Amino acid sequence: MAEFKYEIVEEIAQLSESAKGWYKEFNLISWNERSPKYDLREWAPDHEKMGKGITLSAEELKILRDALNKLDL
Repeated sequence: MAEFKYEIVEEIAQLSESAKGWYKEFNLISWNERSPKYDLREWAPDHEKMGKGITLSAEELKILRDALNKLDL
């Protein structure tokens, strides 16, 4: 399996903690030394392991923000 690098540039929000002690987080992450993108996924407490997640560009995040603002929450 190909190796990849990541750097958490900014920890924005910790949304929840699972029963196994992992945290669902919203962060700004640089993947493979590329420009940082917004990322939502579960992380082990030490950030050494991660679950599946989604990564969004700033433009995609703006579209998502606008869609969420239309919801009656």
